[in-house]
Amino acid sequence: MGKIEWAMWANEQALAAGLIYATGGIVGVAGQFRGWQFACFGIAAGVFVCLLEYPRSKRGKGTSVERTGQYCFTVCVKAFGPLTRNYYVRAFLHAALCVPGGFMLATVLGCVCLGIGSLIYLSAAIHGEHWEPILPRREPPKRVGDSIKEPPQNPPPRPPPEHRRKKADKLEAAAYDNPMSVTVNE
Repeated sequence: MGKIEWAMWANEQALAAGLIYATGGIVGVAGQFRGWQFACFGIAAGVFVCLLEYPRSKRGKGTSVERTGQYCFTVCVKAFGPLTRNYYVRAFLHAALCVPGGFMLATVLGCVCLGIGSLIYLSAAIHGEHWEPILPRREPPKRVGDSIKEPPQNPPPRPPPEHRRKKADKLEAAAYDNPMSVTVNE
């Protein structure tokens, strides 16, 4: 069996948790619930987690698909160096950010989701994974091969060369000889 890439799952879980945490914080502030200050923290923590988790990491094997607009966030996350590349740091950061969310009902779901993401990041760190940025590749322009002089004129399926129609420049030579005998059955 293949090796599980825990960081990929942790990234998706933490991004969703950040959105849920921020949404719960907005509900808590808008409703002026008791302890709405925790909801304000939930909004800030949710937005921070979303910004940190938006850029995907390069996979160990296979193709890595980046999110739309990921490049600018990748540059910001890459600038912090080992603080954002190390998954132990992310695991403990997410664990610390989820604690205040447990004190208010509107942010409890985001708190639990972020805690689960923190545990998955801890598993990724134990398995030796780290964040690697997906950078755009410079592909060299593809040249048309020297063996191809002209594109084919007729669409596929093409008959073998000996059965193709000849050009109509010479009318006698352009006659098509059918290799199969054709008879009329009456």
